[in-house]
Amino acid sequence: MGLVLLALSLPAGAQAGGTAVITRLSNLHSLSRWAYPIGEAVIRSSPTPRSRSVGSLRFLTVDDQAELYLVLASARLPSGAEWIEIEVPRRPNGILGWVPRGALGTLHTVDGYLLVDQETLRATLYRDGRAIFSAPVGVGKPSTVTPRGHFYVLEKLQTLNDPAYGPYALGTSAYAPTLSEWPGGGVVGIHGTDEPQLIPGRPSHGCVRMRDADITRLWQLIEPGTPIDIV
Repeated sequence: MGLVLLALSLPAGAQAGGTAVITRLSNLHSLSRWAYPIGEAVIRSSPTPRSRSVGSLRFLTVDDQAELYLVLASARLPSGAEWIEIEVPRRPNGILGWVPRGALGTLHTVDGYLLVDQETLRATLYRDGRAIFSAPVGVGKPSTVTPRGHFYVLEKLQTLNDPAYGPYALGTSAYAPTLSEWPGGGVVGIHGTDEPQLIPGRPSHGCVRMRDADITRLWQLIEPGTPIDIV
């Protein structure tokens, strides 16, 4: 992916000169970047310390695993300061924000993305422009839907063979609009099941269910930070 340079006008009075140079860092399909937080920081609506707060960086997920953030772009201000645009895993879905570059650690790269299609009831993992994995899934019931949108893999978990979740699970940055069977308040997980006869179908409270053999294979193939499109 070639770097894309853009110009962003900053809020009046935010920065002498008034323009930041934006470099796109992820295209969310063939190349994406992510990072762990290494310092406390307020997430801002634009790349200036005076802009509106949209949250704060967190170090741990609801499962007490290391939180990570999908990195979208960088902004170089006239002063030389650098800010990073991230996706924010919280309600409501779709929040984006900016943090100082020093609040994030090394930028890691990941290629490919996972497509969860609620019409065909299949999940497909793409890498290098081709499908390397595909399997049937179960998604949310009409009363407890699986949200549509763009998300990413927040964590990879072993479930200690809990029958309801199968052997492995993926925590995502998505939140169900009502609830999900995932502990901790509505996180949309991708996990195994003790009811494989319901897949493909719409049996869940918002999570994406897979047969145990399929989640095992996907868990081995997919990387943290991988983008997820739920359509």
